[in-house]
Amino acid sequence: MRRFRIGLAQINPTVGDFEGNVRKIVEGIERARGLGCGLVAFPELAVTGYPPEDLLFKPAFIEANLRALDEVARATRGLTAVVGFVDKRDDIFNAAAVLHDGRRAGVYHKQYLPNYGVFDENRYFQAGTEAPVFQAGETTFAVNICEDIWYPTGPGTQQALAGAELIVTINASPYHAGKAHFREKMVATRAADDLVCLAFVNLVGGQDELVFDGTSLIVDERGEVVARGRQFEEDFVAADLDLDAVFRARLHDSRRRKEKLRVEEAAARVVLPALPAAEPAPALSPSAPTPLEPVEEVYRALVLGTRDYVRKNGFTRVVVGLSGGIDSSLVAAIAVEALGRENVAGVTMPSPYTSAGTRRDGARLAKSLGIEFLSIAITSVFRAYKRSLAKAFKGLKEDVTEENIQARIRGNLLMALSNKFGWLVLTTGNKSEYSVGYTTLYGDMAGGFAVIKDVPKMLVYEVARKVNELAGREVIPASVFERAPSAELRPDQTDQDTLPPYAALDPILEGYVEEDRGVNDLIARGFEAETVRRVIAMVDRNEYKRRQAPIGVKITPRAFGRDWRLPIVNRFRER
Repeated sequence: MRRFRIGLAQINPTVGDFEGNVRKIVEGIERARGLGCGLVAFPELAVTGYPPEDLLFKPAFIEANLRALDEVARATRGLTAVVGFVDKRDDIFNAAAVLHDGRRAGVYHKQYLPNYGVFDENRYFQAGTEAPVFQAGETTFAVNICEDIWYPTGPGTQQALAGAELIVTINASPYHAGKAHFREKMVATRAADDLVCLAFVNLVGGQDELVFDGTSLIVDERGEVVARGRQFEEDFVAADLDLDAVFRARLHDSRRRKEKLRVEEAAARVVLPALPAAEPAPALSPSAPTPLEPVEEVYRALVLGTRDYVRKNGFTRVVVGLSGGIDSSLVAAIAVEALGRENVAGVTMPSPYTSAGTRRDGARLAKSLGIEFLSIAITSVFRAYKRSLAKAFKGLKEDVTEENIQARIRGNLLMALSNKFGWLVLTTGNKSEYSVGYTTLYGDMAGGFAVIKDVPKMLVYEVARKVNELAGREVIPASVFERAPSAELRPDQTDQDTLPPYAALDPILEGYVEEDRGVNDLIARGFEAETVRRVIAMVDRNEYKRRQAPIGVKITPRAFGRDWRLPIVNRFRER
């Protein structure tokens, strides 16, 4: 029986941190060596971090990446490593280096460059055209990169027909809710269709608004999962593959033979030098952790995205404005889980319209979380604003102007704390509010990171309940869930004075924002016509606000920002 041990190093690199990224890669190589792996794979663009974006226009960045790869190559004595980097020829390529016994033995260039959603790879890279296979002793393997494996008859199929028994695909596949399940089905299908063992190593960690969930996979030729990496954590996944089983399965598939002959004649094969005899490998027990259930998955993504954004940008502490409502309560809980209670401060900023209930709940939440709690009343400042504007506003009734003044006072106070103490302000608006413009520029939108910006309001409640469930106690007070949502900027105000109920609003927003469904389509699905037109009008006219909002963790298939590119100046309206 031909057994081949492979390792997948699911690491969390940082864009541009060549020293730190090389250290993580070398540590992964040492881990693989200790486990007796014949090959270890690292994620897409592991050397540079992903996505490097316009850093790729800087020749110095490209050269630094090549020097870092040379350092990694020297660490590969006695084994083979597949490492993502930027290759430079007459152009640059999103590439995978095959490093073998201390030197670079081959390179694969990504062929399918995604240019949709959050991806913009045609802006930077030239597409590859070759799909080599590598011979290492009795093992024939091939390498490709992320998007390449999503195509049913892409490079992976060619490489399998050319003799590859193992395909290693290196990835930076960003998270959205439910994607891990869909991705696993795709990987299993490719393995079974091509009768090949497939090792899928994925990046983990946060980079700006993107989160990478890991969940690396090793799948056999029947499409069955042999090993699975943990979600939202660094991990090392290893398994022993039975390559004779691949050979036996192919003997029974006569459909492959004519296609195989055509492809094999055109395929390049790279024979790797023999390695010294390896020490006996220690026993291995591959693991396949059960995937998280959907709401906890979203929670873990928010925690990881917040932690990495804060830490990778050099902040240690954050501050959250605590209104006593569900949104700020959830953001504070996420911050504590991500950074530790000692690194989170909560601030209540009561106005003349702040209820006693919300004041109590803000204080109770801070005590429950164990965070520093500040109280800064805005009543006197608000009165000063009104006195200053009295002459200009003479004869005019109070309206949304005075409401927004209160929000902007709070934004100023939070930013003052940020400036004085170096705290990062976490804003607390959710996707439902950002969609329809139920936010205040330079007020509740003021801050450095919008944690739940891509979380619809009804999902906010579900995630908040999950916080309490995971803690086994009432972290977020029950009264926060029970109270009607309110900005509390005028007497007896609730969100539903201005918006449809969130249970009705969120499905319309999902249809319009994430699925591009139009007015007539949404009405045909049973939504009230006047409400649909009103909601869509609010979404369309508030693009200017969203462009000025801080970034936040991408959770849904289509988030505002990278995924959503509508012009601000735009007269098109659906009737």
